[in-house]
Amino acid sequence: MKAVLCKSFGPPSNLVLEEAADPVAKPNEVIVDIHAAGVNFPDTLIIEGKYQIKPPFPFSPGGEAAGVIASVGDKVKHLKPGDRVMGLTGFGSFAEQVAIDASRILPMPKDMDFVTAAGFSMTYGTSMHALKQRANIQPGETLLVLGASGGVGLAAVEIGKAMGARVIAAASSAEKLEVAKAAGADELINYSEVSLKDAVKELTKGQGADVIYDPVGGDLFDQAVRSINWKGRLLVVGFASGRIPEFPANLALLKGSSIVGVFWGSFAAREPQANLENFQQLFAWFSEGKLKPLVSLTYKLDEYEDALEVLSSRKAVGKVVVKVRD
Repeated sequence: MKAVLCKSFGPPSNLVLEEAADPVAKPNEVIVDIHAAGVNFPDTLIIEGKYQIKPPFPFSPGGEAAGVIASVGDKVKHLKPGDRVMGLTGFGSFAEQVAIDASRILPMPKDMDFVTAAGFSMTYGTSMHALKQRANIQPGETLLVLGASGGVGLAAVEIGKAMGARVIAAASSAEKLEVAKAAGADELINYSEVSLKDAVKELTKGQGADVIYDPVGGDLFDQAVRSINWKGRLLVVGFASGRIPEFPANLALLKGSSIVGVFWGSFAAREPQANLENFQQLFAWFSEGKLKPLVSLTYKLDEYEDALEVLSSRKAVGKVVVKVRD
């Protein structure tokens, strides 16, 4: 099979596209013929050795995929060759085939195509877990979404609306905010032009946001913690800005607020039944038209470098997907 390989840590230009040995399923694994692979910010980190997971060399990046099962291990009973599936691989999806534990994939909805499915699991899985299990967001609460035009940000906007929240979308340009508005955002903040803190206070009549969804970190986190309501929850999703911020503990005391970590991959492994229930709800919302995943760019497998550069430069709007098969 063909695979994009990381043989030493470095930038996307350090990767190579080569022939690699076909994977063989262990007893609890399935082999998936990959049709499309989602591109996510962790992919840019894992190839540089900056992510929590450090696979042995050589490995392929690509943390999620959609495709067709080619074969199953001896202990796999609920899946069979020919099934259309999607899921979280962690790494290995920038290839024509991948071996994956059967517990980490789900059958694709009949009304979803491979490109959409390839970009669905990580963004919607993360945002659903964040807003449901970690924030316990309630109808009528105000949700502030930072980086609202990115993959997880747009998913948070849509899920927040589906859960009955008032959604304030924040992004760095008018063009990105239009994308968030189309996804259902009620209010918009361009934080490259105005103070995030002041704008949130104005839109909430001085109260602040009940839930803040932050995949950006850095300076925006610093402003966000000062834009939170009494008993508010600030969800730490990621650090796309590149700087991991520090939290002034006195602000938690003054606002009775919480800083809540979001690590969907670990949640899915530790609480598979709750994760399955999340996706059952997400698939229902998708079928009802409440979720409309935006895939803004697709690339061929040999264009992997361009696909990763879009993510690392924070130019992506919605999802970026690598099409492995036509």
